[in-house]
Amino acid sequence: MEHPREITTATASGVLISTIIGVGVLPLPLFAVQANNTGAPLVTVIAIILAFIGLSVITILGMRYPNHSIIGYSQKIIGKWLGLFLGILFVLFFSILTGLASREFGSVVISAVLKETPLEVTVFVMLVLAAFTTRHDMTTFAYIQLFYLPFILAPALIIVVLSLKNGNILYLQPVWGNEPDIRLIISGVFIIAALFQGSFVMTIIIPSMKKARKALKASIWAIIISGGLYTLIVIATVSVFGTEETRKLIWPTLELARTTSLPGNILQRLDIIFLAIWVVSVFTTLLTSYKLTIHMLSQLLGLSDKMMSFFILPFFFLLAMIPQNVLQMYEIIRVVGQIGLILTIGIPVLLLLIDSVKRKRRAKNEHISKV
Repeated sequence: MEHPREITTATASGVLISTIIGVGVLPLPLFAVQANNTGAPLVTVIAIILAFIGLSVITILGMRYPNHSIIGYSQKIIGKWLGLFLGILFVLFFSILTGLASREFGSVVISAVLKETPLEVTVFVMLVLAAFTTRHDMTTFAYIQLFYLPFILAPALIIVVLSLKNGNILYLQPVWGNEPDIRLIISGVFIIAALFQGSFVMTIIIPSMKKARKALKASIWAIIISGGLYTLIVIATVSVFGTEETRKLIWPTLELARTTSLPGNILQRLDIIFLAIWVVSVFTTLLTSYKLTIHMLSQLLGLSDKMMSFFILPFFFLLAMIPQNVLQMYEIIRVVGQIGLILTIGIPVLLLLIDSVKRKRRAKNEHISKV
């Protein structure tokens, strides 16, 4: 094996949580409200369930092939050439996600903090930082993610809970939505579920886990914690601003932090603290998609992660510069995210079905041969 089995169940869960909670936090309430008005929390919960199904499938596949990532076991399940083609699709998809994540980071930073700094500089700096970090082995990568987790979860939970005191429960009624449109709801569910696609990192984490058989436990806890935080963010935002006001905001979660203060007015605005948290969460998410991309590409080419980390950086940077503005960027994110669900959920489900059929046939043939 390339890496020793040193990653614990708790560490694997931490990697998933710090990956999922990332760039999508800022526009999340907007996506949910656009899908179903006051039923935004309901749409979020349905999306979390869908994301959990996808994560469970890739986790079960990984548990069946604990010594291989998806690049390895897909070739065992559907054949070498189809497996290679599938691997190329995964690399291309997560390359696009990496580029878009770095672009979204740059757009927020130059809009809210460093207004005089060129977009290209912020994007390039974040990509270089991620490139340096991905040169470490899988165990070090996992513990870096785990180190940042408390700095993401604790402040985010505090801000959300404090903001609820300004909420109005009437803004959340009816809970199933005001004149729900099934097409918008389905689209919204897919868009929000796409925010969990970083959990695909589980496919390369399992081969380095001490107890791969407990990988599903790690996935369950990761979805409960990250999904719970996402749901709370949507509830808090809608209860404070209402659906109509939320629709007018590009980054509703950031505005929520601006309206929140600590008891006793120690700090009257928490948006600066929230942005600091968000920068850390973006880094962990970007780090995961970067690591996932170069690790899969390295396995396809038979090279090491260290060789690929800087080689592919210019490609990520070019992808990040494609959107002309923030609105176009989010349109691309919506489309790419929804299409990507075919790769991150649909394809693994198909692989699991094919593998299950082959295992049943193999067991049946062994039984017949013994008789």
